[in-house]
Amino acid sequence: MRKKLLSLFLLVSLLSAVLCGCKDGSAAETPEDRAAAGQLVVGIAQDLDDSLDPHKAVAAGTKEVMFNVFEGLMKPTPDGDLIPAVAESCELSEDKTTYTFTLREGVRFHNGEPVDTADVVYSIQRCADDTEGEPLVPALSAVKSITADDTTVTITLDQPNTEFLSYLTLAILPEGYDQQDTAPVGTGPFKFVSRAAQDSIVLERFADYWGTPASLNKVTFKIMENADSIMVSLQSGAVDLFAHLTSVQAAQLGEDFNIEEGTMNLVQALYLNNAEAPFDDVRVRQALCYAVDKQGVIDIAFSGYGHPIGSSMYPAFGKYFDESLSSRYTPDLERARQLLSDAGYPDGFSMTITVPSNYQPHIDTAQVLVNQLSQIGVTAEIQLVEWGTWLSDVYAGRQFQSTVVGVDASNMTARALLERFSSTAGNNFINYNNAEYDELFAKALSTFDDGSQTAVYKQMLQNLSDNAANVYIQDLADLVAVRKGLTGLQFYPIYVLDLSAVRYE
Repeated sequence: MRKKLLSLFLLVSLLSAVLCGCKDGSAAETPEDRAAAGQLVVGIAQDLDDSLDPHKAVAAGTKEVMFNVFEGLMKPTPDGDLIPAVAESCELSEDKTTYTFTLREGVRFHNGEPVDTADVVYSIQRCADDTEGEPLVPALSAVKSITADDTTVTITLDQPNTEFLSYLTLAILPEGYDQQDTAPVGTGPFKFVSRAAQDSIVLERFADYWGTPASLNKVTFKIMENADSIMVSLQSGAVDLFAHLTSVQAAQLGEDFNIEEGTMNLVQALYLNNAEAPFDDVRVRQALCYAVDKQGVIDIAFSGYGHPIGSSMYPAFGKYFDESLSSRYTPDLERARQLLSDAGYPDGFSMTITVPSNYQPHIDTAQVLVNQLSQIGVTAEIQLVEWGTWLSDVYAGRQFQSTVVGVDASNMTARALLERFSSTAGNNFINYNNAEYDELFAKALSTFDDGSQTAVYKQMLQNLSDNAANVYIQDLADLVAVRKGLTGLQFYPIYVLDLSAVRYE
C-alpha cells in the first residue's frame, strides 16, 4: 500500500510540474493557447551539456537543436543537396581549387549586426586553426589561403577536394564575440533566448531573418531524461512534439498525435574500445559480431522499425552505403564460440556496456544484446550513466569497455563519418588503430575524382567490417510524435531537427 501511495504521489507531482511549469522555458498554456500564440514545446531527451558554440559542440543532440540557430555559407536541404545561405552564390575555378563566394545582402546576426566578409574569414580561420593541436574542422587544413573584399570571399585549396563545399555549412559567427559557449549568436531563423540547465532551452523567431521567416514565434525545448516523464508530458498536453520515440511509446499515444516516421541518420552500434582487452583481439570482436542478430534486435526492441547496417555508414548516404556489409556477419553461434576459444576465452568473459541513461532506444538495444551475447558465454552488464558523464568519461576520456550509442555525420560527407577511425583522430573514441585504414584514408583525401574517392571510402567501410571495429547494428527509425494541427516537419539525411517550416494549420 505504501508503494502504491508513493507512486501516486510521484505521478501527481510530475503532472503538477509539467502542467504548472517552472523557470524560463515553462509553458503553463494548453495546446490551444500555444497554438493561438504561435508557440511550441518540444521534448528532448538530453540537456545540452557541451558547449553551445557550434564550432566546439560534439554532442549530436546539441547540434540537432542548434541547427535552428546557425547557418553557414551553404546549408543542407531535406533532399541532401547544398544551397547558398549566408552566401548568395559560389563560383568554382576551372582547376577546382578556388571557391569565390559572394555574400548575400541583408544578412544579420541575432545581435542586429550585419554579416560582413571579415566575419566569414574569421569563422573559417577559427575552424582551420591548428596552433593548439588538431583544428576544429580537420578538413579545413586543405585551405591554402583566404582573401576577401567588401562583398566576396575567395578560398583557395592546396588541391581539389570533392567534399569541401559540404564543410562550408559550418556556422558563420560574429568576429570578436566571445560568449558563444553560453549565449550563442548566429544568423538562423531562430535566435537563442535562454537556457536553464537540466530544464529547458528557449528560442524565438528571428524577425530580421534574411530568408523565409519561421512560422512559430517561440520554441521551448523541455529536457526530459526520464522515459515516464516523456509519456506523461505528451499525454497531459504539456509537450507538442517529441522525436526519437520507441515503437512502444509511439503505440501508447492517443488520437491527439500523428506519428511521423523517418530515420535518425545515425550509426548505432555496440562500440568497442579496441585498446582494451579483450577487444584488442580482432577474433573477440568478430565473435561478438557473429553472436549478435541485428534483425533480432530491430524486431524485439523496435517492433521491426530500423535498417540493418554493417559498417559506419547509413542508407541516406546513397552512393557510399554498401548494403552487402549488412550481412557480413550472419548470426553463427558455433563460429563465435570457436573464435572466442581461439582467442583464449573458451568459457567466455564478462564485460560492461556503458549506456547513456537518457536514450531509451540505446538502453533497449543493450538489453537485447545482453541476452544474445549470453549464448556464447559472454556476460554483459549494462552500466547506465548520465549524458554528461558519457561525454566526459566515454567519448572524451575513452574510459570504457563498450557502449551503445549512435554516431552522426555532422555534415553530409563520408569523411565526417569515417575520419574518426583514423589512428590520429581526436574523436577516435574507440581507439581503432589500423595501418591499412590509415593508408586508405590518406588515399581518399588525395583522390580528386568523385567515383575513385567513393571506391576508396567503400574500401574503408570494408576494412571496418572485416576487422570488426564495432558491432554494427542499425540506422534507427525516427518516430516523431507531432500534435495534430501541426504541419511542416521535414526529415534530413543528417541528424537535425529543423523547426523553421513547422507551423499550426
